[in-house]
Amino acid sequence: MPAVKEKIIRSEYSELMQKSYIDYAMSVIVARALPDIRDGLKPVQRRTLYDMSELGIRSDKPYRKSARIVGDTMGKYHPHGDSSIYDCLVVMAQDFKKELPLVDGHGNFGNIEGDGAAAMRYTEARLQKITEEAFLADLDKDVVDFVPNFDETEKEPEVLPVRIPNFLINGSEGIAVGMATSTPPHNLAEVIDAENAYLENPDISIAELMKYVKGPDFPTGGIVVNKEALKEIYETGTGKIRIRGRVTTEKGKNGRVNVVITEIPYTMIGQGIGKFLQDVADLAEKKVTNDIADITNQSSKDGIRIVIELKRDADADNFINLLYTKTRLEDTFGVNMLAIRDGRPETMNLRSIMEACTAFQYETTRRKYTNLLEREQKKREIQEGLIKACNVIDLIIEILRGSKDRAMAKDCLVSGNTTGVNFKSKESRVMAKQLLFTDAQADAILDMRLYKLIGLEIDALIKEHEQTVSNIYRYEDILEQRESMTMVIQNELSEYKKKYSRKRRTEIKQEEAAVFVQPKSEVTDVCFVMDRFGYARTIDTATFDRNQETIEAESKYHFICRSDSRICLFTEEGQLHTFKVEDLPQGKLRDKGIPVDNISGYDSSKEQIVLVTGQSDLNLYKLIFVTASGMIKVVEGGEFEVKRNNVASTVLQDGDRIIKIEVMKDQQNIVFQTQKGFFLKFPVEQIPQKKKTAVGVRGMSLGDDDEIEEVYFTNNLESNTVIYKEKELSLNHLRLANRAAKGSRIKL
Repeated sequence: MPAVKEKIIRSEYSELMQKSYIDYAMSVIVARALPDIRDGLKPVQRRTLYDMSELGIRSDKPYRKSARIVGDTMGKYHPHGDSSIYDCLVVMAQDFKKELPLVDGHGNFGNIEGDGAAAMRYTEARLQKITEEAFLADLDKDVVDFVPNFDETEKEPEVLPVRIPNFLINGSEGIAVGMATSTPPHNLAEVIDAENAYLENPDISIAELMKYVKGPDFPTGGIVVNKEALKEIYETGTGKIRIRGRVTTEKGKNGRVNVVITEIPYTMIGQGIGKFLQDVADLAEKKVTNDIADITNQSSKDGIRIVIELKRDADADNFINLLYTKTRLEDTFGVNMLAIRDGRPETMNLRSIMEACTAFQYETTRRKYTNLLEREQKKREIQEGLIKACNVIDLIIEILRGSKDRAMAKDCLVSGNTTGVNFKSKESRVMAKQLLFTDAQADAILDMRLYKLIGLEIDALIKEHEQTVSNIYRYEDILEQRESMTMVIQNELSEYKKKYSRKRRTEIKQEEAAVFVQPKSEVTDVCFVMDRFGYARTIDTATFDRNQETIEAESKYHFICRSDSRICLFTEEGQLHTFKVEDLPQGKLRDKGIPVDNISGYDSSKEQIVLVTGQSDLNLYKLIFVTASGMIKVVEGGEFEVKRNNVASTVLQDGDRIIKIEVMKDQQNIVFQTQKGFFLKFPVEQIPQKKKTAVGVRGMSLGDDDEIEEVYFTNNLESNTVIYKEKELSLNHLRLANRAAKGSRIKL
């Protein structure tokens, strides 16, 4: 056998990667993440429902273990892991997520507050009746194409023959590669009315369709407050819906008012409620509002009920606006009505959705009645053969008795061949040649039982034949006349609406944006206290006056400031971090406070604080900046009155850092001490004033590998001594020099 020559195929790497990525992306888009516009289902949902139908887990049958459903679906149709299948099964059973639950769950299938479903081995499920009637019926009538499963051992439907616009009714959410779908649920009755209107008038406008589809209808209720935006959303298929929870007020104890939340935004399903409760608690802790007396979550299986008890004389309306502006009680639902249409992802508007759904309805209806017509025509053929046979039953019996085998008898019945058949008379032979039954009729006659010859059975056969003929005429009319087919579709839709519709839950309004008016709090003087670990708090001035010595001994920073001002933290890296005094807890003397890291951009693991002061003090004074490399400048304090929490306080050269920042008051001289023991003393008035964006000027000339270690300020009227090399050094005795000098070494 000759050797096969090797053939090396050269390909550009980027082209190969591009093709592979596109193939992967399209696989995720079409086969995993996005729903088909025809049935509104993702592949995992479709396969799960079909598998339940094949297992016979119907609404009138006992529940079956979810693990059995998940395992069977994964083994036959969806080999992508059991978690995705079970998650899908759970969501289809949750009435707080789906407008129309498709699965009837038994056991713990989670709740609206975020508790997850129990493990699949503990829960059970079966199909809902609507799922059987509107999603899985007629699969035996060739209404949709079947395709091989992943290993070509089974067949699965390419799409389910859904009889309602499920894409709109149940909505969908999914993230694919480079695109995502997010369609809100809608009211079943409204969507069916809109589809009926489209069936009557295919040229209907989106504005006219919106007379039926008022807007989304979330299972959690709530209020859509941007009604005017819905028209653009339904015209483009994209947009944002603002939805609020439903809030009422009730009389509380002792003349107080309770704010009661009975419905939440759809986006708060799950952990959103716990987060909401924490956010409300934070509003009180951060002193955004002082109106909250208590908050309790009284939600149960009967519905949502969150009660916020307000203090006396609180403005309930203003507090409700606070909840709308500062919490997720008002939230945004992003709409992107993206679905697979004709094998490609497409963002669709309301009219194109109706167009695609009704086209699918016509297609499945045509295939259904074509199949039914063929069945009825075959049935009529058999029935006519049996009726004809009953009329000449004696001749049929004579043929059967005179034939040697079944083949001879059938040949005589079909073709009139009497060769080999024994007849009692020549007349019988002549009549036998004229029977000419079809193959199907002959088989039916040969299989017919004798009891069919009873008179009542013959009458029933005749009536059945009449019904069959009537059905054929009806099916032909439906297939030939589009108006008849339209009427059939409309009647089915109206029946589903009658049986399964419910009142709208979500209210549609046009409301102005909520505005919270911050009540003016009384401005007082408080004492800011911060320990060496970075924990800060405020205490009232009376407490400070009584315990001044203790506070000075135990705290690293303390000063009097206004309650409406800001605190400034300067770091050696040249950053300024600010936060509001009102963000700090006001406590007692021994309270610990909170880390300043939590309320500012300061990071204690990366930065070192050089100065902490009140912003109101900065407006009265100037600041002296000194860096390790000997650079110095004076900056007007007003330059640091900023609204941003994090800004640069100065400009540093590479490798430099701030050693000292001093509030300039009555200081007369400045003293530099270097690591190598050089001291330089010069008047403060020699320091030039610069902008905060300037580097500064040379304060001291340093030797190689030397830098500023300490900075002192002196006043000629006071005695100034420091400890240097474990001995006292009088700064007043140092010789006064000029700025930028080298200084002199001190030997003790």
